[in-house]
Amino acid sequence: MAIGSKDLTPSDLDGMDNERLAEELTKAKAELFNLRFAAATGQLEDRGRLKAVRRDIARIYTIVRERELGIRTAPSSEEAK
Repeated sequence: MAIGSKDLTPSDLDGMDNERLAEELTKAKAELFNLRFAAATGQLEDRGRLKAVRRDIARIYTIVRERELGIRTAPSSEEAK
């Protein structure tokens, strides 16, 4: 069983464009900050969520880097006209 968010699987991330990936990365970093703050103040109940969010961030960075190297391709942005 993979650790991380159910909606951020590699296949789901692969279908997102670069702007959407940047938005997801920003949200994940903000969540990680809030989780770290809650852990520091002793208010965090689910410590496993820290690990899951860190892995989500790593997945996003991996997809972005693979696109930079040409290993993966970004989905085509065909708009219905």
